Amino acid sequence: MKRGKVYLVGAGPGDPGLFTLRGREVLEKAEVVIYDYLANEELLKFAPRGAERIYVGKKGGDHTLGQEGINALLVEKGRKNIVVRLKGGDPYIFGRGGEEAQALVENGVEFEAVPGISAASAVPAYAGIPLSHRDFTSTIAFITGHERADKEEGESKIAWDKIATGAGTLVFFMGVKNLAQICRNLVKYGRSVDTPIALIRWGTTPRQQTVSGTLSDIVDKVREANLQPPAVIVVGEVVTCREELNWFERRPLFGRTIVVTRAREQASDFRARLEELGAACIEFPTIEVVPPPSWGPLDEAIGVLSDYDWIIFTSVNGVKSFMGRMEAAGKDARDLKGIRLAAIGPQTAEALQSVMLRPDLVPCEYRAEAILESLKSYHVETKRFLLPRAMVAREILPEKLRERGARVDVVAAYQTVLPDRDAQKIRSLLADGQIDCVTFTSSSTVSNFFALVGKEEFALCKEKPVVACIGPITAETAAGFGLKTSIMPSEYTIRGLADSIAAYFKKAGTHLSGLGITD
Repeated sequence: MKRGKVYLVGAGPGDPGLFTLRGREVLEKAEVVIYDYLANEELLKFAPRGAERIYVGKKGGDHTLGQEGINALLVEKGRKNIVVRLKGGDPYIFGRGGEEAQALVENGVEFEAVPGISAASAVPAYAGIPLSHRDFTSTIAFITGHERADKEEGESKIAWDKIATGAGTLVFFMGVKNLAQICRNLVKYGRSVDTPIALIRWGTTPRQQTVSGTLSDIVDKVREANLQPPAVIVVGEVVTCREELNWFERRPLFGRTIVVTRAREQASDFRARLEELGAACIEFPTIEVVPPPSWGPLDEAIGVLSDYDWIIFTSVNGVKSFMGRMEAAGKDARDLKGIRLAAIGPQTAEALQSVMLRPDLVPCEYRAEAILESLKSYHVETKRFLLPRAMVAREILPEKLRERGARVDVVAAYQTVLPDRDAQKIRSLLADGQIDCVTFTSSSTVSNFFALVGKEEFALCKEKPVVACIGPITAETAAGFGLKTSIMPSEYTIRGLADSIAAYFKKAGTHLSGLGITD
């Protein structure tokens, strides 16, 4: 009989980059994943595609499943399956991991605890608050701000008379609703009303919100800010360090929500750069890269490679597809000996270099016209060119080369199609003015965006997002849909686009709207 095992895994405080290597290792072999409200759903991508996913989150008293039910579920699934119980923060720090472990032991189910980075330390760090500092304190206490609902009235396991002044820094979990009572108890048992205090909501994520004050005024400030759970509360003089050490919320794109329309397999680098700059990214791929209807023309060209003088690559996808068909034909880089290679830009050049091919030509400006200009120093007449590219693309490059006397074979290495996806979430966010910027990295991402979202729906949005285009050709396509491009880098690359977006919003300072559409 197959025996199972349950891993009680700490998901960390929210930022998926703070997930542990051990956590990822066990999640990658999970057969069942049972996860909480505070566990970032981004982590679920590490689980096998066929793994059963069960949400048991608890939010503001609304429990999907009570603790006894969760314990029973862990026992049931854990008898015969590899189960990952994914819990926010660390499972043994106010995560009820101990109770769940006891239930497993009592029922003879094997388990392992995988610690996670606790919100107690990570969230204050992202708010610019060190929990200890030699100038202020060397003692720290972690306290629940929300005790068991079944305790007797007036009964508390918190020794307020000792904790109020017994540690220099106090960190409260789940205490937003009891904030007034927490402040009263601390002052009642000796803490000064002028003691600094901060509440950090959704810490370590782009949604982070921090409200700071003193024990005497924080309740009013939190009410004015309408700060809601979940939040970590930090009490103590270390809170004053925030003014100097607040690095996370000062990033240029912090608080901005940006839509990435690139194909999913290409979006990771762009998204990573935007998130590094502080943005909250929504992936909304408007194109999907798929093989062409037939590999025949590309395979035929690869069969007579020695007939070509030049191969021009206009995208990373073109490089990947071409090299894939080379491998399928039993060929490798040695078969390209004597053929000159051109890449439209640095990313395409990097794709070539990753397979040990160094391009002979990379233009200073990353578009077809620049390749034509760069080729002027070469005698292209009578030369034979191969262009493995998208099935549908601009014809200016092959046409101009032919005008100069070159022989040009254009073959489809891939095609981009409209993904089958629901755009309702994006429409809702646009309608509510919750999107600051929409990015386009090719003409097809523009046309497909409107095929999915609808031009009329976009035009009806009260607050139009800023439009960012990677280059003039994409911006020209956007203009055809009535869009005004507010952001376009001087270097037509993904990194250039991300940095230009950051520079734009840093200069703008406050939220801008009404810049996305001309008429």
